[in-house]
Order: sequence, then C-alpha cells, then structure tokens
Amino acid sequence: MTDPAPRSLEARRQDTLNRLETDVDAWVSTASADGTPYLMPLSFLWDNGTLLLSTAKNNPTSRNLQANPLVHLSIGETRDVVLITGTVEVLNPEALTQETGDAFATKSGFDPRALKSPYLYFRVTPDRIQAWREVNEIPNRDVMVNGTWLT
Repeated sequence: MTDPAPRSLEARRQDTLNRLETDVDAWVSTASADGTPYLMPLSFLWDNGTLLLSTAKNNPTSRNLQANPLVHLSIGETRDVVLITGTVEVLNPEALTQETGDAFATKSGFDPRALKSPYLYFRVTPDRIQAWREVNEIPNRDVMVNGTWLT
C-alpha cells in the first residue's frame, strides 16, 4: 500500500486548527508527584489559542495538574493525531466569563458550573503541537514550537 504524499505544513496546521475547533474530547496525560502517569479523556474548548478543560477538583488528573502544570494531550485518531505539550493555569469556575463557560458547556455537553461537586477548569497554553497521519509525515510533524505556529 502506498501512502499519499505528506501534507504541507500549512495543510497540517489548518487540519490541526480544524480538529481543535471541532473535536470534543482529548486524552490528557499527567503525572503525580512521584512520577506515576495518569491518562484521562476530558472534553475541551479551543479558546483564543488555548485549550480549556474541566474535571472534578479531587480526581487524580486535577490533583496532578494542580501540583505540576506540565501536560500532554492527544486529539484525533492514531492515524490522524495531534499531540500537544503545554502548561496549565488552574482556574476556579468564577474566573471564567459567562461567555466562555457557556461556550465550554455547549461544546462539551455538560456544564461543570451547575454541578454540586467542586470542579476546576484548566487552561492549557500550547508550547509544542505535532500533527501527522502516516509515517511519511513524522519527520516534519511539528506545527508549533515554543508557542509559535510554524510557517
């Protein structure tokens, strides 16, 4: 089987932005203080160049992100994947604007602000984004480095 030609950087960037706008869930990878890895799917909102996540205040992902602001996320399928490395800012629900909270609720299908159990939001600022479909795109998989989109 012959793979199609690799996409251009601009095509991979546009496909990445499309996934960020339309995909609903990401796999979120964190680590505890002792280095124990933890992987959890979370809904996200692409908001002004950042990803907004939310999860229960006391679950392992939340505890890990509160203690260590480094995070890895994956969206898409194995053969059309976007990997994101970023830094997290922890936000209480009150820190969100009504518009942002509503946009998150609309996209994700649930509104953490309406729950009785405490939830936090996490704003991920991407530092590095990689995107590829097949092995022929792996050598040039970076679409963002040091927080700047490549051109």
